[in-house]
Amino acid sequence: MTETITAAELHPRPQLRRERWIDLCGRWGFAFDEADEGLAERWFEQEEPFNREILVPFAPESKSSGVHETGFHPVVWYRREVQVGEADRRGRLLIHFGAVDYKATVWVNGRMAVEHTGGQTPFSADITPLLISGEAQVIVVRAEDEPRDLQQPRGKQYWEEAPGYIWYHRTTGIWQPVWLEPIPKVAIAELRWTPDVDRFGVGLTLRLDRKPVTGYRVRVRLIGDRPTRVLVDDSYLLSGRELRRDILLDINDAAIRRRRTLLWAPEHPNLIAATIELIDENGAIIDRVESYFGLRRIEARDGRFIINGIPTFLRLVLAQNYWPDSLLTAPDADALKREVELAQSLGFNGVRIHQKVEDPRFLYWCDRLGMLVWSEAANAYVYSDRAAEMLTREWLEAVRRDYSHPSIITWVPLNESWGVPDLDRSRQQRDFVRALYHLTRALDPTRPVIGNDGWQHAVGDVFGVHDYASMGDTLRERYADRQTIARTFREVRPHHYPLLSEDLDLKDEPIVISEFGGLGFVPQADDDWFGYGQFASPDELLDRYEELVDALLASTALAGFCYTQLTDTGQETNGLLTVTREPKFDPERLRAINSRPSKAVPSEILDVLIKQEVERRRRERGQE
Repeated sequence: MTETITAAELHPRPQLRRERWIDLCGRWGFAFDEADEGLAERWFEQEEPFNREILVPFAPESKSSGVHETGFHPVVWYRREVQVGEADRRGRLLIHFGAVDYKATVWVNGRMAVEHTGGQTPFSADITPLLISGEAQVIVVRAEDEPRDLQQPRGKQYWEEAPGYIWYHRTTGIWQPVWLEPIPKVAIAELRWTPDVDRFGVGLTLRLDRKPVTGYRVRVRLIGDRPTRVLVDDSYLLSGRELRRDILLDINDAAIRRRRTLLWAPEHPNLIAATIELIDENGAIIDRVESYFGLRRIEARDGRFIINGIPTFLRLVLAQNYWPDSLLTAPDADALKREVELAQSLGFNGVRIHQKVEDPRFLYWCDRLGMLVWSEAANAYVYSDRAAEMLTREWLEAVRRDYSHPSIITWVPLNESWGVPDLDRSRQQRDFVRALYHLTRALDPTRPVIGNDGWQHAVGDVFGVHDYASMGDTLRERYADRQTIARTFREVRPHHYPLLSEDLDLKDEPIVISEFGGLGFVPQADDDWFGYGQFASPDELLDRYEELVDALLASTALAGFCYTQLTDTGQETNGLLTVTREPKFDPERLRAINSRPSKAVPSEILDVLIKQEVERRRRERGQE
């Protein structure tokens, strides 16, 4: 791997990186504002109210923050003095927030820099005009997160004081990285990579934050990493703030032979590194950023998921990505990589990130290690015009942020009718689901979209079904082939909800059992909730797991499955791993079960036979 991509491991924004950035995570002054009087008293100009410390980016509800207060605190404040040297003032200085839950206001030296609403998505501000003489600059953040507002997108954060059932501790305020970034007076603001496997190339959309003067150019260098080689070194004349180009790789005998070394797929997650330079009319480099993309095509057709023309059976695991001490925030950057590696080690080829827009560094590791991702919004729990507006705004920001990650193969704006509880009776709510679907498709026509995962499908390129049937025979009866699936969609209600809206017919959309299992051990306390099935021993549970997975793999019509869930989380002990990420079962046996071929993808059976024959011949040669 080239050094430019290796640097992405720690950078908070791996697909748009500059060499110089200043990490602001660490100790900040902190205060609760129980009476919500900080604005009136102008705390953004004071030091005295900040009588506590917090470790950013951990939420005050978490142990890792050093605060660890889990009650209702709707308004919190942060303060930090930052040293900014002369070298970082020569151009402009941006402040970036990975995510602040839910409504954030930022001041620099007592003057407002930016406001942002939405707890899952990033925002930035140019703070250059707000800097004062001398190196010390004061940054103050106010975060407002109303715990009982069910119209607000919240995901799995509970609206009661103590966690319960399937909901967890809340995350208030800053929970993703904060950093400063020096940039030039005209800078690259956004990159979008759209792979084009058919033409063996990529579409590039580049946006500047200001209009350049006449004569500016953009230089693009693309570098393959297996082996390292320059694929493209082109430059383009800019005529405004936006550049759109289709960049085609050379097609020759060597390129055809090494096609597999350039395409991205779970089995060969090749990334193409990119260096982008902004060059002025005199030939001087004004700005330089590093990025990457994966060259791959995703299709949902003929009842299958197809990657680069090859049917791929999805073996997903549901990932809450909560940690016991740090909650929504990973304990450190290494934990993000380890989460991906753990899922892969158990034989899964993808994760369904549940009710959370995950840290971009997690997505980097999915890109790098070849882990497929279902990307899902954090939902509200009631429907209103306000709730619809808040979810739509935040979802569009999430799609825009993560558009270029090759690991993301599906967009999921809604789960189990959360936020649209009357979907089968309300035309208005069905229209909202369809509007979200079509809006997502308009922003990104390259990926399939699920309008509402689980049941009550009003629209979608893929239909996800949540079925926690406890016996393998039940799953076989419901999903054995396309005919039984059609009957199940008409007549069976796994969770008492219709699977399809009355005005929607099942055609050739891929069907994925996108939640099943949820198996847990016998409870240790009466008031805890442990899963959809309780077992006395790990071996007994793993036997049932094998029974359920084999039933789904025996289907000739399913496109994949997603098991609930990867880790124990809070009061839920239905994970394959404990809360501390230790395996509950023999990982090798679990991996072997998950790796069995699916009857729905005949090529998988052929692959197994080929591998068995290769192994047989290897053993024979070893005996000679």
